[in-house]
Amino acid sequence: MSDRVRPRAFIIAVAMTTALLLLPTEGPSAAAVTLVPHRAVYDLKLLRSQGRRPVEAVRGRILYDFAGSSCEGYALRFRQVSELDSGEGKVTLSDLRATTWEDGAANNFRFASQNFLDSRAVDTVDGRAERKAGGVSVTLTKPTEKNVGLDRKIIFPAEHMRLIIEAALEGKTLLELPVYDGSETGEKVFNTLTVIGHEISHTAKPLTDASAKIPALANLRRWPVTISYFDKAGNKGGEQMPAYAIGFELFENGISRALSLDYGDFVISGEMNQLDVNDATPCK
Repeated sequence: MSDRVRPRAFIIAVAMTTALLLLPTEGPSAAAVTLVPHRAVYDLKLLRSQGRRPVEAVRGRILYDFAGSSCEGYALRFRQVSELDSGEGKVTLSDLRATTWEDGAANNFRFASQNFLDSRAVDTVDGRAERKAGGVSVTLTKPTEKNVGLDRKIIFPAEHMRLIIEAALEGKTLLELPVYDGSETGEKVFNTLTVIGHEISHTAKPLTDASAKIPALANLRRWPVTISYFDKAGNKGGEQMPAYAIGFELFENGISRALSLDYGDFVISGEMNQLDVNDATPCK
């Protein structure tokens, strides 16, 4: 299976995936949005196949376990297991496991991930990032011990999600931000373009998956969102194609449903079949 079948945004986001502490006068306050702890499971299947590398079938599952608060920080446990059938008996099994922690002020970020192809480890990343006066300092222990310096303006995943929700609440439709999630070798930064659609009507489009079983979600606002990820290092000017794009319906509390993972040659859908929502720990 191609390394492209690695939904960083979900780790991001749904995720997965999710405002940067720039200067005090820049951007809306993150306090306006509360991300709720929740555990969601999504069933994956092939939505469509296109391009030169046809895919006949995809099946799999995503586990997205998000906990914490703005006071104690946000912890994410993520796992995606995907089986991709390319035809003629060629089936590849991908197993991506990741854990992250991000403090509520978006100044500290810890990450660890492993990626297996057919039960063979192909990627292992472990490190931490800290926002300082002069930039973001990344310390990697895996795949190799290394220090990396990044621009202070990059944002981490949970803060990305808060900024998207804030933009949606303000009626904005576009958001461009550089995002760092510690994926691949732990050195890559992605430029992201988020497109936010009109608020979804509860009556015109009622909930039909596991989210319909949670009464608290019935009257929450939600929007269709698409995030395109571009390799920042590959931006040499001119038109650039995204490395991948992720679509979903985003509730104002950070829960996502109706996933669409677009890798160019094929698109995978993710239907939420299980959702547990927990109370956020109040700040003391």
